[in-house]
Amino acid sequence: MTQHDFSTLGVPSSLVGVLAERDITIPTPIQAATLPDSLAGRDVLGRGRTGSGKTYAFLLPLVARLTASTTRRRSGAPRALILAPTRELVGQIEASLAPLAKSAGLTSRTVFGGVGQGPQVAALQRGVDVVIACPGRLEDLVQQGHASLGSIEVTVIDEADHMADLGFLPVVRRLLDKTPSNGQRLLFSATLDAQVDVLVKRFLHDAVVHEADSAQSPVSTMTHHVLHVDREQRVPVLVDLTSAPGRTVVFTRTKHGAKALARQLNSRGVPTVDLHGNLSQGARTRNMDAFHSGKATTLVATDIAARGIHVDDVALVVHADPPVEHKAYLHRSGRTARAGSDGTVVTLATGDQLREVRSLTRAAGINPTTSRVQGTSDPVLAQVAPGERTLPGGLAVPTSEEPGAGAGRPRTGGGGRRRSGGAGGGQPKAASQQQPARGGSRPARGSAPAAAKTPAGKGRGSARPAGRRTSGGGGGSALAYSTSTSGGGSTHSAAGFSSKGRR
Repeated sequence: MTQHDFSTLGVPSSLVGVLAERDITIPTPIQAATLPDSLAGRDVLGRGRTGSGKTYAFLLPLVARLTASTTRRRSGAPRALILAPTRELVGQIEASLAPLAKSAGLTSRTVFGGVGQGPQVAALQRGVDVVIACPGRLEDLVQQGHASLGSIEVTVIDEADHMADLGFLPVVRRLLDKTPSNGQRLLFSATLDAQVDVLVKRFLHDAVVHEADSAQSPVSTMTHHVLHVDREQRVPVLVDLTSAPGRTVVFTRTKHGAKALARQLNSRGVPTVDLHGNLSQGARTRNMDAFHSGKATTLVATDIAARGIHVDDVALVVHADPPVEHKAYLHRSGRTARAGSDGTVVTLATGDQLREVRSLTRAAGINPTTSRVQGTSDPVLAQVAPGERTLPGGLAVPTSEEPGAGAGRPRTGGGGRRRSGGAGGGQPKAASQQQPARGGSRPARGSAPAAAKTPAGKGRGSARPAGRRTSGGGGGSALAYSTSTSGGGSTHSAAGFSSKGRR
């Protein structure tokens, strides 16, 4: 197979230079497949697994087209539209677009709910070239007369299948109906479900279909494990896994479970933040910033984070609650092993969940290694997540994080020892004073000798003596936890995390 660079695919030299400044020189398969057609102005349907590089696959032709266009931005009339299902994904697309847009003299604006619309309206009235939006808020602004889509030259629909899962496609259809029918349309999706196919047939004209890194073909550098645990061992096992070197994303089924589990991990000394629908936009942004910076080494999230959340060097994904269906498993798992990096995926399963998990992984095309775990001293944990365990101390969290709630006085996540940060007493330390972030001075996953790796040769770092830990506080008494099976006659026998006692 011929090795391409961005220049040979037709990307303008100015944009190639911007990518090179960020050490992006070799196109991913989805970029190599789609860019020649999208740069030529064709409508494109790109299918690729999460983390395959779809963002630059649509940003590069979008910026190139607007730069070559003779039209200019006008008040309330953006020239390009990118639709994405979540605020976090909107923000990350904007971050990737910013250097490309700056080099081309283009402006952009994010539009999403959960925050006041005033700044969004003001920016639209000044005039922007590119709007990156969640469908609901954008439709509100269009209906209020603050924006018109009649001048859109390029429309991008990102994570179209996730749009369908969240019920956004009717809004997406109404928005696309307001864009010119002769504009270019680029649709990217990990899977092509029936609802997405309807969107393709209605709005894409003579579309070229490209598929790379299918969601049904997980990368070879991702290893999958199922750990059969007793219910009372789930939290201790999670503490052990998340205290290994490297960043970890832990998934729960419910937002209350994510909040409770984050507090539990903080109380045990694991610096943790959560991400779920009960958080205000400010809290979501702060928590993601803490995870990006390394101040928090673990993110506990609901499926809101399964799509589009990109954090470099996430070495481990843990399904604390097995997902309901296989697509969610694949998208959750896609938070690791991105852009060719190694990664490990662990699913915790109690005895009554093993059959469900087997069916789930089979549908996802995964053949995981299943191990019975007797406790935190079990050597399989060191094989799955090698490296010396460290417990630097949990992060302080607000007493209330829900939208509209007061900030509250920071406290540790459920009883762990406060970490002094100077005059602030119980306030968390500044980022520069935090314990070394995983992936920094600590041993990196993947640096293990061969003997410490999993049988598949995909170890996460050097092995450590079983049970060895370095505690930096936060190892206080555990909160009481219970797991409850799903009600209503569900066949999934889900065990969701919930907290008893302290809030």
